[in-house]
Amino acid sequence: MTVNDTTAPKPAKKPAPQFSDYPHQVTDNIRFGDLDPQGHVNQAVFLTYFETGRVAMFRNKDLGIGVPGLTFVMVRMEVDYVKELHWPGSIDIGTGVAEFGRSSFKVSQAIFRDGVCAAIGKATLVCMDVKTRKATPLPEEAIARLSKWKLQDG
Repeated sequence: MTVNDTTAPKPAKKPAPQFSDYPHQVTDNIRFGDLDPQGHVNQAVFLTYFETGRVAMFRNKDLGIGVPGLTFVMVRMEVDYVKELHWPGSIDIGTGVAEFGRSSFKVSQAIFRDGVCAAIGKATLVCMDVKTRKATPLPEEAIARLSKWKLQDG
C-alpha cells in the first residue's frame, strides 16, 4: 500500500456525544468577555466551561469527594473543538467519570449549545497527599462516591 492509496478502509466515525449521555449536567452563560477578536468564544474559555462542569460535580453536597489530607489535581486535559460558540447564549456541560486508575481517574465532558456538541474534553485527575505533595492511591470511599457519576460506556 502506498501513502496515496485511497482504497484503504476508513475507520468508523464515532457518533457525536449527546447531552443525555452524561450523568452530571449543568448550564452556564456565554459572557461577552469570553469572545476573542474573531467574535467567537476563545478556545481557552472552553477549559473554563469544562472546569465549571467538574467543580459543580465534585462540590455537589451529595458527592463530597473531599478526603481529609488529600486533594485532587489535574495532570492532563484533552480537548476536541467541534463547533464555534458565539455570544449571547447559554451552554450545557455534561460530565461523567470515564475510568479509575490506581491513583487517578478520568473525567469525560462535553459542551453543548441547543443540543449540538461544541467540544469534547477528557481530564485526568490524580489523588495527591497534601503534606508530601505526592500521588497516593485513590481511597475506596472516593471511588464509591465518584462511581455515582460513572458513564455507562466509559
